[in-house]
Amino acid sequence: MLEIIIKKIEMNYLNMNDKEIKPVINELNVLLADYSIYYQKLRSFHWNVLGKNFFELHNKFEELYTDARLKIDEVAERILTLRYHPVSSLQEYLQMSSLEEVSPFIKDTEMVGEILNDHKKLLQQMKTALDKADSAGDEGTVDMLGAYIGELEKASWMLDAFNKNTSDQLKISDTISNS
Repeated sequence: MLEIIIKKIEMNYLNMNDKEIKPVINELNVLLADYSIYYQKLRSFHWNVLGKNFFELHNKFEELYTDARLKIDEVAERILTLRYHPVSSLQEYLQMSSLEEVSPFIKDTEMVGEILNDHKKLLQQMKTALDKADSAGDEGTVDMLGAYIGELEKASWMLDAFNKNTSDQLKISDTISNS
């Protein structure tokens, strides 16, 4: 009897209902798959970038894949914290992810465009997972994903600025005068 009570306490230390948390796990596994494909694409671009932007992009891709590696571990550990096993095979990642592999032999600006496209998909998946976590009362996942969203939005802004021409302009707020 004591074993059953201890097991019940172990499984419910987060005070979350298994039925409510399962959709969160499913979305976190998709995010894990997305991040794994994204990570490998960044490594490939890091190794294969050429041209006048080599130094800048080589370093930026390394910065991004280092961050992605950390996020992969944190998402997998969040799934484990919620008492599930994360998806962990490349075959499953390729099946689950909305991100696609591309040739590394493209222009540097096309690489940046590919990464921005991946960011859009990652942000969509983060928001989907965040909505499920919020509905389940999973504050730990909500907190983690909220931070990820802000970081990825900033990285996206910087990469988008890299691909713009110096003559391009952003929108101007109504509170700023056009002098």
